[in-house]
Amino acid sequence: MADLLAKRGLSRERLLHLKSAIEADIARKRYFGAVLAVARHGVPGLLEAIGHADWDGRRALRIDSVFSLFSVTKAFTNALVFRSIERGELALTTRVSAVIPEFAGGLRETITFYDLLTHTSGLPPVFLPRPGMYIDRLDEVVAIICAELQCEAPPGERVTYAPMAAHALMGEAVRRLDPMRRSYRKLIEDEIFGPLAMRDSSIGVRRDLKARHVVPHFIDPMPIQHLGHGDLGPNGAFEEEHAEMPWVGAVSTVPDLLRFAEMLRCGGALEGARILSPTLLDRATVNRTADKPNELYKELALSRGWRPYPAYIGLGFFLRGDAVCPHQFGTLSSPRTFGHTGAGSTLFWVDPELDLAFVCLTSGVINEGDNIERFQRLSDMALAAAE
Repeated sequence: MADLLAKRGLSRERLLHLKSAIEADIARKRYFGAVLAVARHGVPGLLEAIGHADWDGRRALRIDSVFSLFSVTKAFTNALVFRSIERGELALTTRVSAVIPEFAGGLRETITFYDLLTHTSGLPPVFLPRPGMYIDRLDEVVAIICAELQCEAPPGERVTYAPMAAHALMGEAVRRLDPMRRSYRKLIEDEIFGPLAMRDSSIGVRRDLKARHVVPHFIDPMPIQHLGHGDLGPNGAFEEEHAEMPWVGAVSTVPDLLRFAEMLRCGGALEGARILSPTLLDRATVNRTADKPNELYKELALSRGWRPYPAYIGLGFFLRGDAVCPHQFGTLSSPRTFGHTGAGSTLFWVDPELDLAFVCLTSGVINEGDNIERFQRLSDMALAAAE
Protein backbone atom coordinates (compact mmCIF):
# COMPACT_ATOMS: atom_id res chain seq x y z
CA MET A 1 0.00 0.00 0.00
CA ALA A 2 2.81 2.43 0.90
CA ASP A 3 4.49 1.82 -2.48
CA LEU A 4 1.21 2.37 -4.32
CA LEU A 5 0.56 5.62 -2.46
CA ALA A 6 4.12 6.75 -3.16
CA LYS A 7 3.44 6.35 -6.88
CA ARG A 8 0.40 8.58 -6.40
CA GLY A 9 2.58 11.16 -4.65
CA LEU A 10 0.93 10.69 -1.25
CA SER A 11 2.30 9.67 2.13
CA ARG A 12 0.40 6.80 3.77
CA GLU A 13 1.65 7.83 7.21
CA ARG A 14 0.35 11.40 6.85
CA LEU A 15 -2.99 10.29 5.44
CA LEU A 16 -3.44 7.98 8.43
CA HIS A 17 -2.60 10.94 10.68
CA LEU A 18 -5.40 12.91 9.00
CA LYS A 19 -7.80 10.05 9.67
CA SER A 20 -6.66 9.81 13.30
CA ALA A 21 -7.16 13.55 13.80
CA ILE A 22 -10.80 13.26 12.71
CA GLU A 23 -11.30 10.23 14.96
CA ALA A 24 -9.94 12.27 17.88
CA ASP A 25 -12.28 15.17 17.07
CA ILE A 26 -15.25 12.80 17.09
CA ALA A 27 -14.13 11.19 20.35
CA ARG A 28 -14.11 14.68 21.89
CA LYS A 29 -17.65 15.18 20.54
CA ARG A 30 -16.75 18.16 18.38
CA TYR A 31 -18.97 16.70 15.65
CA PHE A 32 -20.58 13.34 14.86
CA GLY A 33 -18.61 12.01 11.91
CA ALA A 34 -17.05 12.64 8.53
CA VAL A 35 -16.62 11.09 5.11
CA LEU A 36 -13.57 12.34 3.22
CA ALA A 37 -11.43 11.80 0.16
CA VAL A 38 -7.92 12.91 -0.76
CA ALA A 39 -6.91 12.35 -4.39
CA ARG A 40 -3.75 13.24 -6.28
CA HIS A 41 -3.30 13.05 -10.05
CA GLY A 42 -6.88 11.80 -10.20
CA VAL A 43 -6.35 8.76 -7.97
CA PRO A 44 -7.79 8.60 -4.41
CA GLY A 45 -5.20 7.95 -1.72
CA LEU A 46 -7.74 8.15 1.08
CA LEU A 47 -11.47 7.45 1.01
CA GLU A 48 -12.89 6.92 4.50
CA ALA A 49 -16.12 7.06 6.47
CA ILE A 50 -15.56 7.84 10.15
CA GLY A 51 -18.08 8.14 12.97
CA HIS A 52 -21.85 8.39 12.88
CA ALA A 53 -24.75 10.38 11.49
CA ASP A 54 -25.75 11.72 14.93
CA TRP A 55 -24.92 11.61 18.64
CA ASP A 56 -26.72 8.38 19.47
CA GLY A 57 -24.24 6.35 17.39
CA ARG A 58 -26.86 4.00 16.02
CA ARG A 59 -26.20 4.83 12.38
CA ALA A 60 -22.61 4.60 11.17
CA LEU A 61 -21.57 6.80 8.27
CA ARG A 62 -20.70 5.00 5.04
CA ILE A 63 -18.81 6.04 1.93
CA ASP A 64 -22.16 6.36 0.15
CA SER A 65 -23.86 8.42 2.89
CA VAL A 66 -25.80 11.32 1.36
CA PHE A 67 -25.20 14.77 2.86
CA SER A 68 -26.93 18.10 2.50
CA LEU A 69 -24.22 20.23 0.89
CA PHE A 70 -25.48 23.64 2.01
CA SER A 71 -23.56 26.39 0.15
CA VAL A 72 -21.43 23.93 -1.81
CA THR A 73 -24.61 23.89 -3.94
CA LYS A 74 -23.52 27.33 -5.19
CA ALA A 75 -20.68 25.69 -7.15
CA PHE A 76 -23.24 23.80 -9.27
CA THR A 77 -25.24 26.98 -9.86
CA ASN A 78 -22.03 28.77 -10.87
CA ALA A 79 -21.39 26.02 -13.42
CA LEU A 80 -24.83 26.57 -14.98
CA VAL A 81 -24.10 30.29 -15.28
CA PHE A 82 -20.74 29.52 -16.91
CA ARG A 83 -22.45 27.25 -19.41
CA SER A 84 -24.95 30.01 -20.25
CA ILE A 85 -22.03 32.37 -20.87
CA GLU A 86 -20.31 29.80 -23.09
CA ARG A 87 -23.49 29.44 -25.17
CA GLY A 88 -23.92 33.19 -25.52
CA GLU A 89 -27.16 33.34 -23.53
CA LEU A 90 -25.68 35.96 -21.21
CA ALA A 91 -22.39 37.72 -20.46
CA LEU A 92 -20.63 38.69 -17.24
CA THR A 93 -21.70 42.25 -18.04
CA THR A 94 -25.39 41.39 -18.52
CA ARG A 95 -27.60 43.17 -16.03
CA VAL A 96 -29.69 40.84 -13.89
CA SER A 97 -32.72 43.05 -14.53
CA ALA A 98 -32.40 42.33 -18.27
CA VAL A 99 -33.22 38.67 -17.55
CA ILE A 100 -35.45 39.18 -14.50
CA PRO A 101 -37.28 42.45 -15.23
CA GLU A 102 -39.07 42.51 -11.88
CA PHE A 103 -35.65 42.94 -10.25
CA ALA A 104 -35.33 46.45 -11.77
CA GLY A 105 -35.27 49.68 -9.77
CA GLY A 106 -32.87 51.58 -7.52
CA LEU A 107 -29.17 50.77 -7.24
CA ARG A 108 -29.84 47.14 -8.04
CA GLU A 109 -30.82 48.18 -11.59
CA THR A 110 -27.13 48.03 -12.59
CA ILE A 111 -26.19 44.75 -10.85
CA THR A 112 -24.55 42.40 -13.35
CA PHE A 113 -23.91 38.67 -13.24
CA TYR A 114 -20.26 39.53 -12.59
CA ASP A 115 -21.39 41.33 -9.44
CA LEU A 116 -23.41 38.31 -8.31
CA LEU A 117 -20.58 35.83 -8.96
CA THR A 118 -17.99 37.97 -7.15
CA HIS A 119 -20.30 38.82 -4.24
CA THR A 120 -20.00 42.54 -4.96
CA SER A 121 -23.66 43.26 -5.75
CA GLY A 122 -24.27 45.54 -2.77
CA LEU A 123 -27.31 43.47 -1.75
CA PRO A 124 -27.64 42.77 1.99
CA PRO A 125 -26.18 39.42 3.17
CA VAL A 126 -29.52 37.94 4.17
CA PHE A 127 -30.19 34.27 4.85
CA LEU A 128 -33.92 34.96 4.48
CA PRO A 129 -35.43 37.82 2.46
CA ARG A 130 -38.48 37.70 4.77
CA PRO A 131 -38.46 36.27 8.33
CA GLY A 132 -40.35 33.03 8.78
CA MET A 133 -40.87 32.34 5.08
CA TYR A 134 -40.69 28.97 3.33
CA ILE A 135 -37.53 28.69 1.24
CA ASP A 136 -37.97 25.47 -0.75
CA ARG A 137 -39.72 26.95 -3.81
CA LEU A 138 -37.51 29.03 -6.05
CA ASP A 139 -40.27 31.08 -7.65
CA GLU A 140 -41.55 32.22 -4.26
CA VAL A 141 -38.07 33.13 -3.02
CA VAL A 142 -37.24 35.10 -6.16
CA ALA A 143 -40.56 36.96 -5.99
CA ILE A 144 -39.83 38.12 -2.44
CA ILE A 145 -36.22 39.06 -3.30
CA CYS A 146 -37.51 41.19 -6.17
CA ALA A 147 -40.21 42.77 -4.02
CA GLU A 148 -38.18 43.51 -0.90
CA LEU A 149 -34.38 43.46 -1.31
CA GLN A 150 -32.56 46.66 -2.23
CA CYS A 151 -28.85 47.45 -2.29
CA GLU A 152 -27.02 48.60 0.84
CA ALA A 153 -24.12 49.86 -1.27
CA PRO A 154 -23.47 50.58 -4.95
CA PRO A 155 -22.59 47.44 -6.93
CA GLY A 156 -18.84 46.85 -7.05
CA GLU A 157 -18.03 48.98 -4.01
CA ARG A 158 -17.49 46.25 -1.43
CA VAL A 159 -17.37 42.47 -1.05
CA THR A 160 -20.08 40.88 1.06
CA TYR A 161 -20.72 37.16 0.76
CA ALA A 162 -24.31 36.57 -0.36
CA PRO A 163 -25.69 33.56 1.54
CA MET A 164 -28.88 33.40 -0.51
CA ALA A 165 -29.98 36.16 -2.88
CA ALA A 166 -27.24 36.05 -5.52
CA HIS A 167 -27.58 32.36 -6.29
CA ALA A 168 -31.36 32.38 -6.07
CA LEU A 169 -31.30 35.04 -8.79
CA MET A 170 -28.74 33.16 -10.87
CA GLY A 171 -30.68 29.91 -10.57
CA GLU A 172 -33.81 31.68 -11.77
CA ALA A 173 -31.92 33.44 -14.58
CA VAL A 174 -30.46 30.27 -16.12
CA ARG A 175 -33.93 28.71 -15.92
CA ARG A 176 -35.47 31.62 -17.81
CA LEU A 177 -32.72 31.62 -20.43
CA ASP A 178 -32.91 27.89 -21.13
CA PRO A 179 -34.33 27.32 -24.64
CA MET A 180 -36.05 24.15 -23.38
CA ARG A 181 -37.55 25.91 -20.34
CA ARG A 182 -36.27 23.27 -17.95
CA SER A 183 -36.53 23.71 -14.19
CA TYR A 184 -33.42 24.48 -12.18
CA ARG A 185 -33.47 20.90 -10.85
CA LYS A 186 -33.69 19.46 -14.36
CA LEU A 187 -30.89 21.73 -15.61
CA ILE A 188 -28.53 20.52 -12.88
CA GLU A 189 -29.44 16.90 -13.59
CA ASP A 190 -29.05 17.22 -17.37
CA GLU A 191 -26.02 19.50 -17.47
CA ILE A 192 -23.94 18.38 -14.48
CA PHE A 193 -25.04 15.33 -12.50
CA GLY A 194 -25.95 13.18 -15.50
CA PRO A 195 -22.86 13.81 -17.66
CA LEU A 196 -20.55 13.37 -14.65
CA ALA A 197 -22.30 10.15 -13.54
CA MET A 198 -23.05 11.71 -10.14
CA ARG A 199 -25.81 9.17 -9.54
CA ASP A 200 -26.16 9.81 -5.81
CA SER A 201 -26.64 13.57 -6.17
CA SER A 202 -29.83 15.58 -6.54
CA ILE A 203 -31.49 18.93 -5.96
CA GLY A 204 -33.80 18.21 -3.06
CA VAL A 205 -33.62 14.81 -1.36
CA ARG A 206 -34.55 12.45 -4.18
CA ARG A 207 -36.81 9.66 -2.92
CA ASP A 208 -34.31 6.84 -3.51
CA LEU A 209 -31.65 8.75 -1.52
CA LYS A 210 -33.73 9.40 1.60
CA ALA A 211 -32.67 6.24 3.45
CA ARG A 212 -29.01 7.28 3.14
CA HIS A 213 -29.57 10.98 3.80
CA VAL A 214 -27.79 12.42 6.83
CA VAL A 215 -30.40 14.84 8.16
CA PRO A 216 -28.59 18.06 9.20
CA HIS A 217 -28.30 18.53 12.94
CA PHE A 218 -27.15 21.98 14.07
CA ILE A 219 -24.89 21.44 17.08
CA ASP A 220 -24.62 25.21 17.44
CA PRO A 221 -28.13 26.58 16.84
CA MET A 222 -28.65 28.83 13.83
CA PRO A 223 -30.42 32.17 14.40
CA ILE A 224 -32.85 31.36 11.58
CA GLN A 225 -35.06 28.48 10.53
CA HIS A 226 -35.07 26.76 7.13
CA LEU A 227 -38.72 26.04 6.54
CA GLY A 228 -40.21 23.94 3.76
CA HIS A 229 -43.78 23.57 2.57
CA GLY A 230 -43.92 20.03 3.93
CA ASP A 231 -43.62 21.43 7.48
CA LEU A 232 -40.97 18.86 8.38
CA GLY A 233 -39.51 20.93 11.21
CA PRO A 234 -37.47 24.10 11.77
CA ASN A 235 -34.88 22.97 9.20
CA GLY A 236 -37.26 20.88 7.14
CA ALA A 237 -36.32 22.50 3.83
CA PHE A 238 -33.25 20.26 3.83
CA GLU A 239 -35.47 17.16 3.85
CA GLU A 240 -37.90 18.19 1.09
CA GLU A 241 -37.88 15.99 -1.99
CA HIS A 242 -38.86 18.72 -4.42
CA ALA A 243 -36.95 21.65 -2.91
CA GLU A 244 -35.23 23.96 -5.41
CA MET A 245 -32.72 26.09 -3.55
CA PRO A 246 -29.80 27.06 -5.85
CA TRP A 247 -27.84 28.38 -2.87
CA VAL A 248 -28.13 25.43 -0.40
CA GLY A 249 -30.39 22.72 -1.82
CA ALA A 250 -28.14 19.97 -3.24
CA VAL A 251 -27.41 16.60 -1.65
CA SER A 252 -24.49 14.37 -2.61
CA THR A 253 -21.91 11.84 -1.50
CA VAL A 254 -18.16 12.21 -1.20
CA PRO A 255 -17.46 10.00 -4.28
CA ASP A 256 -19.89 12.07 -6.36
CA LEU A 257 -18.54 15.42 -5.18
CA LEU A 258 -15.03 14.15 -5.85
CA ARG A 259 -16.07 13.56 -9.47
CA PHE A 260 -17.17 17.20 -9.70
CA ALA A 261 -13.86 18.32 -8.16
CA GLU A 262 -11.94 16.09 -10.56
CA MET A 263 -13.78 17.65 -13.50
CA LEU A 264 -12.55 21.04 -12.29
CA ARG A 265 -9.02 19.73 -11.72
CA CYS A 266 -8.98 18.41 -15.29
CA GLY A 267 -9.92 21.77 -16.78
CA GLY A 268 -13.67 21.30 -17.10
CA ALA A 269 -13.98 17.73 -18.44
CA LEU A 270 -14.02 14.24 -16.98
CA GLU A 271 -13.96 10.90 -18.80
CA GLY A 272 -14.99 12.47 -22.06
CA ALA A 273 -17.77 14.65 -20.61
CA ARG A 274 -16.99 18.32 -21.24
CA ILE A 275 -18.83 20.45 -18.64
CA LEU A 276 -16.95 23.76 -18.76
CA SER A 277 -14.58 25.54 -21.09
CA PRO A 278 -10.99 25.45 -19.82
CA THR A 279 -10.69 29.13 -20.78
CA LEU A 280 -13.67 30.12 -18.67
CA LEU A 281 -12.54 27.95 -15.77
CA ASP A 282 -9.11 29.58 -15.89
CA ARG A 283 -10.72 33.04 -15.72
CA ALA A 284 -13.03 31.90 -12.91
CA THR A 285 -10.14 30.95 -10.65
CA VAL A 286 -8.38 34.32 -10.70
CA ASN A 287 -8.84 36.64 -7.70
CA ARG A 288 -11.49 39.25 -8.65
CA THR A 289 -11.81 41.03 -5.32
CA ALA A 290 -8.25 42.39 -4.94
CA ASP A 291 -7.41 42.99 -1.26
CA LYS A 292 -10.95 43.88 -0.18
CA PRO A 293 -12.19 41.98 2.87
CA ASN A 294 -15.32 39.87 2.83
CA GLU A 295 -17.47 42.11 5.05
CA LEU A 296 -19.52 39.18 6.39
CA TYR A 297 -16.40 37.21 7.36
CA LYS A 298 -14.66 40.37 8.60
CA GLU A 299 -17.19 40.54 11.43
CA LEU A 300 -16.49 36.89 12.27
CA ALA A 301 -12.72 37.49 12.22
CA LEU A 302 -12.96 40.46 14.56
CA SER A 303 -15.21 38.52 16.93
CA ARG A 304 -12.53 35.84 17.28
CA GLY A 305 -9.57 38.20 17.55
CA TRP A 306 -8.29 37.47 14.03
CA ARG A 307 -6.91 40.17 11.79
CA PRO A 308 -9.29 40.75 8.85
CA TYR A 309 -8.02 39.28 5.60
CA PRO A 310 -8.82 39.51 1.87
CA ALA A 311 -11.97 37.88 0.54
CA TYR A 312 -10.14 36.08 -2.30
CA ILE A 313 -13.13 35.37 -4.53
CA GLY A 314 -13.00 34.52 -8.24
CA LEU A 315 -16.05 34.01 -10.40
CA GLY A 316 -18.14 32.15 -7.85
CA PHE A 317 -15.26 30.18 -6.36
CA PHE A 318 -13.46 30.87 -3.10
CA LEU A 319 -9.69 31.06 -3.67
CA ARG A 320 -6.81 30.50 -1.28
CA GLY A 321 -4.87 33.65 -2.17
CA ASP A 322 -1.43 34.72 -0.95
CA ALA A 323 -1.93 35.90 2.63
CA VAL A 324 -1.22 33.65 5.58
CA CYS A 325 -4.58 33.92 7.27
CA PRO A 326 -7.42 31.76 8.63
CA HIS A 327 -8.70 29.74 5.67
CA GLN A 328 -10.66 26.52 5.23
CA PHE A 329 -8.39 25.53 2.32
CA GLY A 330 -5.40 25.49 4.70
CA THR A 331 -2.28 27.61 4.94
CA LEU A 332 -0.13 25.26 2.81
CA SER A 333 -2.20 25.29 -0.39
CA SER A 334 -1.10 27.20 -3.49
CA PRO A 335 -2.63 30.66 -4.09
CA ARG A 336 -4.93 29.51 -6.92
CA THR A 337 -6.43 26.66 -4.92
CA PHE A 338 -10.19 26.98 -5.41
CA GLY A 339 -13.43 25.40 -4.28
CA HIS A 340 -16.40 26.02 -2.05
CA THR A 341 -17.62 25.49 1.49
CA GLY A 342 -20.99 24.96 3.14
CA ALA A 343 -22.33 26.04 6.53
CA GLY A 344 -20.32 24.47 9.32
CA SER A 345 -19.99 21.06 7.68
CA THR A 346 -19.03 20.70 3.99
CA LEU A 347 -16.06 21.51 1.79
CA PHE A 348 -14.20 20.69 -1.40
CA TRP A 349 -11.13 22.25 -2.96
CA VAL A 350 -8.69 21.67 -5.80
CA ASP A 351 -5.02 22.68 -5.64
CA PRO A 352 -3.92 22.93 -9.30
CA GLU A 353 -0.23 23.31 -8.41
CA LEU A 354 -0.13 20.10 -6.36
CA ASP A 355 -2.74 18.40 -8.59
CA LEU A 356 -4.57 17.53 -5.39
CA ALA A 357 -8.29 17.39 -4.56
CA PHE A 358 -9.87 17.23 -1.10
CA VAL A 359 -13.52 16.57 -0.22
CA CYS A 360 -14.86 16.41 3.33
CA LEU A 361 -18.52 16.16 4.33
CA THR A 362 -19.29 16.05 8.04
CA SER A 363 -22.29 15.27 10.23
CA GLY A 364 -23.13 17.76 12.95
CA VAL A 365 -23.15 21.40 11.82
CA ILE A 366 -20.79 23.52 13.94
CA ASN A 367 -20.43 27.30 14.15
CA GLU A 368 -18.49 28.92 11.33
CA GLY A 369 -15.52 30.10 13.36
CA ASP A 370 -14.82 26.61 14.70
CA ASN A 371 -15.50 25.24 11.22
CA ILE A 372 -12.83 27.47 9.64
CA GLU A 373 -10.30 26.35 12.23
CA ARG A 374 -11.32 22.68 11.82
CA PHE A 375 -11.10 22.60 8.03
CA GLN A 376 -7.90 24.67 7.97
CA ARG A 377 -6.25 22.04 10.16
CA LEU A 378 -7.61 19.11 8.16
CA SER A 379 -6.74 20.74 4.82
CA ASP A 380 -3.19 21.37 5.94
CA MET A 381 -2.83 17.71 6.93
CA ALA A 382 -4.15 16.65 3.51
CA LEU A 383 -1.70 19.03 1.82
CA ALA A 384 1.19 17.76 3.93
CA ALA A 385 0.52 14.25 2.58
CA ALA A 386 1.63 15.36 -0.90
CA GLU A 387 5.20 14.25 -1.66
